[in-house]
Amino acid sequence: MRLLRRAAVRQLGQWGLPAAADEVGLLVAELATNVLKHVGEGASAILILEWSGERLRVEVHDKSRMVPVLKSAKCEEECGRGLHLLATFAVDWGTVLTAAGKAVWCEIPLSAGRGCRRIERAVGALERYQSGRAVGLHGKVRDVGLEESAIALIVDLLHWSVACGHDPEDVLDRAQMHYEADAA
Repeated sequence: MRLLRRAAVRQLGQWGLPAAADEVGLLVAELATNVLKHVGEGASAILILEWSGERLRVEVHDKSRMVPVLKSAKCEEECGRGLHLLATFAVDWGTVLTAAGKAVWCEIPLSAGRGCRRIERAVGALERYQSGRAVGLHGKVRDVGLEESAIALIVDLLHWSVACGHDPEDVLDRAQMHYEADAA
Protein backbone atom coordinates (compact mmCIF):
# COMPACT_ATOMS: atom_id res chain seq x y z
CA MET A 1 0.00 0.00 0.00
CA ARG A 2 2.77 2.45 0.91
CA LEU A 3 4.57 1.73 -2.35
CA LEU A 4 1.46 2.57 -4.36
CA ARG A 5 0.92 5.81 -2.40
CA ARG A 6 4.55 6.84 -2.85
CA ALA A 7 4.43 6.06 -6.56
CA ALA A 8 1.26 8.15 -6.95
CA VAL A 9 2.71 11.13 -5.05
CA ARG A 10 5.95 10.91 -7.02
CA GLN A 11 4.06 10.90 -10.32
CA LEU A 12 1.91 13.87 -9.28
CA GLY A 13 5.10 15.76 -8.44
CA GLN A 14 6.52 15.01 -11.88
CA TRP A 15 3.31 16.28 -13.46
CA GLY A 16 3.40 19.45 -11.36
CA LEU A 17 0.28 18.49 -9.42
CA PRO A 18 1.54 18.30 -5.81
CA ALA A 19 -1.65 19.96 -4.48
CA ALA A 20 -3.57 16.77 -5.31
CA ALA A 21 -1.10 14.50 -3.47
CA ASP A 22 -2.99 14.20 -0.17
CA GLU A 23 -6.33 13.50 -1.80
CA VAL A 24 -4.89 11.02 -4.29
CA GLY A 25 -2.80 9.39 -1.54
CA LEU A 26 -5.94 8.84 0.52
CA LEU A 27 -7.82 7.38 -2.45
CA VAL A 28 -4.93 5.09 -3.41
CA ALA A 29 -4.63 3.92 0.20
CA GLU A 30 -8.34 3.17 0.33
CA LEU A 31 -8.30 1.25 -2.96
CA ALA A 32 -5.18 -0.68 -1.92
CA THR A 33 -6.69 -1.46 1.50
CA ASN A 34 -9.71 -2.93 -0.25
CA VAL A 35 -7.41 -5.19 -2.27
CA LEU A 36 -5.69 -6.40 0.92
CA LYS A 37 -8.96 -6.85 2.77
CA HIS A 38 -11.06 -8.46 0.04
CA VAL A 39 -8.50 -10.18 -2.21
CA GLY A 40 -5.94 -11.12 0.42
CA GLU A 41 -2.62 -10.23 1.98
CA GLY A 42 0.15 -10.38 -0.58
CA ALA A 43 -2.23 -9.95 -3.51
CA SER A 44 -0.70 -7.99 -6.34
CA ALA A 45 -2.23 -4.72 -7.46
CA ILE A 46 -1.47 -2.38 -10.33
CA LEU A 47 -1.92 1.38 -9.97
CA ILE A 48 -2.70 3.49 -13.02
CA LEU A 49 -2.85 7.29 -12.92
CA GLU A 50 -4.18 9.13 -15.95
CA TRP A 51 -4.21 12.92 -16.16
CA SER A 52 -6.57 14.36 -18.73
CA GLY A 53 -7.24 18.11 -18.61
CA GLU A 54 -9.19 18.98 -15.49
CA ARG A 55 -9.49 15.42 -14.17
CA LEU A 56 -7.18 12.83 -12.70
CA ARG A 57 -8.20 9.17 -12.97
CA VAL A 58 -6.93 6.71 -10.36
CA GLU A 59 -7.29 2.97 -11.08
CA VAL A 60 -6.25 -0.01 -9.00
CA HIS A 61 -6.33 -3.38 -10.76
CA ASP A 62 -6.34 -6.73 -8.97
CA LYS A 63 -6.95 -10.37 -9.87
CA SER A 64 -10.33 -10.69 -8.13
CA ARG A 65 -13.60 -10.46 -10.02
CA MET A 66 -15.58 -9.55 -6.87
CA VAL A 67 -17.18 -6.17 -7.51
CA PRO A 68 -17.29 -3.80 -4.50
CA VAL A 69 -20.71 -2.64 -3.37
CA LEU A 70 -21.51 0.67 -1.66
CA LYS A 71 -23.24 -0.21 1.64
CA SER A 72 -24.38 1.89 4.54
CA ALA A 73 -22.29 1.42 7.67
CA LYS A 74 -23.70 1.71 11.16
CA CYS A 75 -22.04 4.10 13.60
CA GLU A 76 -20.55 1.29 15.71
CA GLU A 77 -19.01 -0.51 12.72
CA GLU A 78 -15.29 0.01 12.17
CA CYS A 79 -15.38 -0.80 8.45
CA GLY A 80 -17.63 -0.11 5.53
CA ARG A 81 -17.03 3.58 4.87
CA GLY A 82 -14.23 3.35 2.32
CA LEU A 83 -16.38 3.48 -0.78
CA HIS A 84 -18.36 6.35 0.75
CA LEU A 85 -15.08 8.19 1.16
CA LEU A 86 -14.18 7.39 -2.44
CA ALA A 87 -17.58 8.58 -3.67
CA THR A 88 -17.23 11.80 -1.66
CA PHE A 89 -13.87 12.82 -3.10
CA ALA A 90 -14.46 11.62 -6.64
CA VAL A 91 -16.64 13.22 -9.30
CA ASP A 92 -17.14 9.73 -10.70
CA TRP A 93 -16.09 6.20 -9.78
CA GLY A 94 -16.84 2.61 -10.65
CA THR A 95 -15.63 -0.90 -11.29
CA VAL A 96 -14.68 -2.54 -14.58
CA LEU A 97 -14.22 -6.27 -15.02
CA THR A 98 -11.06 -7.04 -16.98
CA ALA A 99 -9.59 -10.18 -18.54
CA ALA A 100 -7.33 -10.56 -15.48
CA GLY A 101 -9.80 -9.50 -12.76
CA LYS A 102 -11.17 -6.04 -12.09
CA ALA A 103 -10.25 -2.39 -11.87
CA VAL A 104 -11.77 0.00 -9.35
CA TRP A 105 -11.38 3.56 -10.54
CA CYS A 106 -12.26 7.11 -9.58
CA GLU A 107 -11.80 10.55 -11.08
CA ILE A 108 -11.10 13.73 -9.14
CA PRO A 109 -11.26 17.32 -10.42
CA LEU A 110 -8.06 19.34 -10.81
CA SER A 111 -9.65 22.74 -11.49
CA ALA A 112 -8.80 26.01 -9.77
CA GLY A 113 -12.06 26.04 -7.77
CA ARG A 114 -11.11 23.05 -5.64
CA GLY A 115 -11.44 24.91 -2.32
CA CYS A 116 -15.19 25.35 -2.72
CA ARG A 117 -15.57 21.76 -3.86
CA ARG A 118 -13.77 20.59 -0.74
CA ILE A 119 -16.34 22.35 1.42
CA GLU A 120 -19.23 21.01 -0.66
CA ARG A 121 -17.77 17.49 -0.50
CA ALA A 122 -17.27 17.81 3.26
CA VAL A 123 -20.88 18.83 3.82
CA GLY A 124 -22.08 16.04 1.53
CA ALA A 125 -19.93 13.48 3.35
CA LEU A 126 -21.11 14.66 6.73
CA GLU A 127 -24.74 14.57 5.69
CA ARG A 128 -24.33 11.01 4.40
CA TYR A 129 -22.28 10.02 7.43
CA GLN A 130 -24.89 11.39 9.75
CA SER A 131 -27.22 8.69 8.37
CA GLY A 132 -30.34 10.74 8.79
CA ARG A 133 -29.96 11.61 12.48
CA ALA A 134 -30.92 15.20 11.65
CA VAL A 135 -33.31 14.56 8.78
CA GLY A 136 -35.52 17.57 8.25
CA LEU A 137 -33.55 19.79 10.61
CA HIS A 138 -32.45 23.25 9.57
CA GLY A 139 -30.30 26.11 10.81
CA LYS A 140 -28.43 25.85 14.10
CA VAL A 141 -29.78 22.41 15.04
CA ARG A 142 -28.64 21.04 11.65
CA ASP A 143 -25.20 22.65 12.10
CA VAL A 144 -24.82 21.05 15.55
CA GLY A 145 -25.75 17.67 14.06
CA LEU A 146 -23.24 18.12 11.25
CA GLU A 147 -20.58 19.18 13.75
CA GLU A 148 -21.13 15.97 15.72
CA SER A 149 -20.94 14.00 12.46
CA ALA A 150 -17.69 15.80 11.60
CA ILE A 151 -16.20 14.79 14.94
CA ALA A 152 -17.32 11.17 14.51
CA LEU A 153 -15.89 11.12 10.97
CA ILE A 154 -12.55 12.53 12.15
CA VAL A 155 -12.41 9.90 14.90
CA ASP A 156 -13.08 7.13 12.36
CA LEU A 157 -10.42 8.53 10.03
CA LEU A 158 -7.94 8.55 12.92
CA HIS A 159 -8.78 4.90 13.66
CA TRP A 160 -8.21 4.15 9.97
CA SER A 161 -4.85 5.95 10.05
CA VAL A 162 -3.74 3.93 13.10
CA ALA A 163 -4.82 0.71 11.36
CA CYS A 164 -2.60 1.74 8.43
CA GLY A 165 0.34 2.24 10.79
CA HIS A 166 0.27 6.04 11.01
CA ASP A 167 0.63 8.19 14.11
CA PRO A 168 -2.74 9.94 14.66
CA GLU A 169 -1.04 13.00 16.20
CA ASP A 170 1.09 13.32 13.06
CA VAL A 171 -1.99 12.96 10.87
CA LEU A 172 -3.78 15.73 12.78
CA ASP A 173 -0.70 17.98 12.64
CA ARG A 174 -0.35 17.47 8.91
CA ALA A 175 -4.07 18.05 8.36
CA GLN A 176 -3.82 21.30 10.34
CA MET A 177 -0.83 22.40 8.24
CA HIS A 178 -2.73 21.67 5.02
CA TYR A 179 -5.78 23.50 6.31
CA GLU A 180 -3.70 26.56 7.21
CA ALA A 181 -1.96 26.49 3.82
CA ASP A 182 -5.31 26.27 2.02
CA ALA A 183 -6.78 29.07 4.14
CA ALA A 184 -3.83 31.39 3.46
